Amino acid sequence: MRQHVSGITLLKAALFAGSALALPHAAFAQDATGTTGTATDAAAEANTDAAAVDTNTADEIVVTGFRQSLQAALNVKRESISAVDAVVAEDMAKFPDQNLAESLQRIPGISIQKDGGEGRAITVRGLGAQFTRVRVNGLETIATSSDGASANRDRAFDFNVFASELFSSLVVHKTAEASLDEGSLGAVVDLNTGNPIAGKTGLTAVLNVQGSYNDLSDNVGPRIAGLLSWKNEAGTLGANISAAYSHTDTLETGNNSVRWAQAYFNSVDGNPCFYSVPGATGGAPVSTGGSYRPSATCDAASLSFHPRIPRYGVVEHDRRRLGLTGSIQFEPTDRTKISIDGLYSSFKEDRAEQWLEVLARSNERRFNVVDPVYDDKGNMISATFNNAYVRTESYLRKSETEFYQIGATWDQDVTDTFRFTALGGFSQSNADIPVETTIAYDNRNANGFSYDYSDMKSPVLNYGLDVTNPANFQLAEIRDRPSYVKNKFKTGQLRTEWDLTEGFTVKAGAVWRQYDFRTQLFQRDTAACGANGTRDLILGVVTCSANVYGLPVTSDISDLINLGDAGQPDGNTNSYLVGNIANAAEYTKLYGRTAIEDLGNNRKVRETTSGGYVQFDVKGEIFGLEYAGNAGMRFAHTKQTSTGYTAGVAATVERTYDDWLPSMNLAFYPHPDVIVRGAVAKVITRPALSNLNPGGSVDGFNYRVNFGNPFLDPYRATNFDLSVEWYFAPQALFSVAGFIKKIESFPVAGTYVATLPQLGLGRDVLGQSTPAYINYDPNQEYVVSSQINGQGATLKGVEVALQLPFTFLPGILSHTGFQGNATFIDSSADYQITGPAVSACTRNATTGACGLTGVSAIYNNTLLGVSKRAWNATVYYDDGKFSIRGSVSYRGPFSDATSATGNIFEGYGSYTSVDAAIRYKATEWLELSIDGNNLTDEYRYRTNDIYANRNYENNHFGRTILFGARAKI
Repeated sequence: MRQHVSGITLLKAALFAGSALALPHAAFAQDATGTTGTATDAAAEANTDAAAVDTNTADEIVVTGFRQSLQAALNVKRESISAVDAVVAEDMAKFPDQNLAESLQRIPGISIQKDGGEGRAITVRGLGAQFTRVRVNGLETIATSSDGASANRDRAFDFNVFASELFSSLVVHKTAEASLDEGSLGAVVDLNTGNPIAGKTGLTAVLNVQGSYNDLSDNVGPRIAGLLSWKNEAGTLGANISAAYSHTDTLETGNNSVRWAQAYFNSVDGNPCFYSVPGATGGAPVSTGGSYRPSATCDAASLSFHPRIPRYGVVEHDRRRLGLTGSIQFEPTDRTKISIDGLYSSFKEDRAEQWLEVLARSNERRFNVVDPVYDDKGNMISATFNNAYVRTESYLRKSETEFYQIGATWDQDVTDTFRFTALGGFSQSNADIPVETTIAYDNRNANGFSYDYSDMKSPVLNYGLDVTNPANFQLAEIRDRPSYVKNKFKTGQLRTEWDLTEGFTVKAGAVWRQYDFRTQLFQRDTAACGANGTRDLILGVVTCSANVYGLPVTSDISDLINLGDAGQPDGNTNSYLVGNIANAAEYTKLYGRTAIEDLGNNRKVRETTSGGYVQFDVKGEIFGLEYAGNAGMRFAHTKQTSTGYTAGVAATVERTYDDWLPSMNLAFYPHPDVIVRGAVAKVITRPALSNLNPGGSVDGFNYRVNFGNPFLDPYRATNFDLSVEWYFAPQALFSVAGFIKKIESFPVAGTYVATLPQLGLGRDVLGQSTPAYINYDPNQEYVVSSQINGQGATLKGVEVALQLPFTFLPGILSHTGFQGNATFIDSSADYQITGPAVSACTRNATTGACGLTGVSAIYNNTLLGVSKRAWNATVYYDDGKFSIRGSVSYRGPFSDATSATGNIFEGYGSYTSVDAAIRYKATEWLELSIDGNNLTDEYRYRTNDIYANRNYENNHFGRTILFGARAKI
């Protein structure tokens, strides 16, 4: 039987929940443990209180299901002094979204970054994932994965590691307090698992079984979650365990350019662009050697940007997730509570890619260009390439992230006015890639390849040979690059609270945290052929020559790929041959080759943080106006040890730095339903791990050298926040929040040009399969990049949110409602970038030879990762038995990197996601469900240059439908 609650009773329940949330161990109260007195406690207590009251007044409303979770989240927000938002599960193992990141994007100011069609990382108020600290059950941690196009080797937290069913609430702290862990310019996010003592007495069991169908892969996989929870009659002892498993097999199809670049070509429309002999006045064009021969035709082609590796392909994501949680809570008296929590997650993915491409990158010197067409942005948008370098790539990456955490919390009321919380724990995240294999088939003298990027999102790529015939290819290169990333946290904290007088509390605490990061990469790569006249480097069975650059290709080591639906237009080549990874690896004995450690990309960092805080919490009245606030100081001492390699030589650098971080939050209550909040704080985010590397690496494909800088300052900023919240009805909220982040230190890239000998490096630092190694030239100039302490940046924005149940409407419409928000951000930062060459013949001061030399300049843009506009909206119906939700999320375009090869900023176009969910409560214990994700099958478009709108990639992932049943006893 449904319980009905009046608006007055619901408000009482909210206040009751708020009083629970105000306890020192509440998750939103800045010194969160995440498992004792979390948002979940508040939701459970509010719902229990509400359900216990049965009234029949005219203004009664149903507070069950999805609406119940919205109310619980409002309770968290309303009773906090600082700026807090939350997402709360309406019941055990019943999180409102299939992905934690996708739940977070419904909070004002939060946008997500997707990989492989799933939410992976978040951006809070325009600041990327590295600026957000994440705590699981009160312990700071990092979970990294190798999903998507690349492994995460930095401070960003990958939310796709975990099954959402394992969690009961997410709490986002948008403003700082002295008692809140430092390290975030954006937000601190608390992920909370089960809380058995907050549940009902006795044994509770939940089982949720679903099937997941993707229409692009035409595949169905299982998604299963279960939970057991028990609490004794006295309410002094509780325990729960939960498990979740899912297996999905989805496709990603589309095109990719791997950036655009300027380069010299051999000839253009029959006009030779090189002298056959350096310094000569004439001669026939050749594919190597000679010096550049300036002309209007050749200059136009060389100064234009062309796609480096134009290609279409198919990417398969085969993912398996297993998650386990366990919690034991003991509350022998109303003064003592002890909790022990454990979490384990295994996330495995096999990512298989098959591409058909032209390898223009670093090979343009051999190409003869016919009929080039240029647009007004400096792009060669269509052309035919003769003597082209056609390649098919088959790629397989087997990755596994294994995360585990164990933590313990002791909450003790020593007296009626003094209490403490002791918290300690350990977590580790291992992101391993034991297999990252590529098999490359080449045809290096193909004629008739043509491309047309008149429609940047959907180019036409047509090949001048039968790319399904093994006889037209040679097995030219094999690669395997296993890698390993490890993150470890050890944490110990003590927090105390002392109520000196009514309305005045002193909080003080100390923290010690040790964070260890290590990444290792290995290579067992080789090109099939080195010097002409020698045996191949794979099996030693063929003699290399100008026309023999690989092993014969046969059908028994190959697969035929059909592109399928990749958004390609008519006239595109859609079938092609690639290497079968298993068969080709066995044939070439790839995995038997000795793996060589890639020291240039190996590094480790240890950070030991110690410090403490003092905070004063006050509440009362002034001139009849109620207020609450806190002010305090946090001190953090950071000791940092970084190790990296250049040319096989290890370097270790130690440093320490201190930060004093004052903060203040005030909340005024001019009306019982109106809250005005203000906050100011000094905050920090420690530098990106990749930038702390005292070693470096050399890119022999793009002729770039990257060195780290272990002496980078942290990102330091002053945050200002002001908001107004109007709780104008039960379950309702209208709010406006403004924020300014004045970032005082902001590491920026610095670049200069040098040869390898000038850097003290030689040929041995280059990969043997790279063009720079094969055609080694000691006079070749490289763009050297490093990070330096910049002058800072400013970010400001506004969030608007509305949550409105339509209880004032008649009949069934009274069970409907709306939840939505919008964020508008303005930011500005200066970046030094090596842009395009403006002359086709910049003379080398030593040799006098022509060169395409990029021009370094300062460019102003938004902060990387910032979308100027983002919004999401949800419309729902929920009568306690039947519910339906439809959601739309929009993220505007944004730049995420400064790009390379002469391009100015790269990033993503706008993205809109449409999702829906239907629930039907067949009985008191059985619920049926259907969920739809990405119902419009939105394409993700990535640009290579924000001014020239060059295509980087355009792909889609299909629609995903989940259907199943949930039983609870």
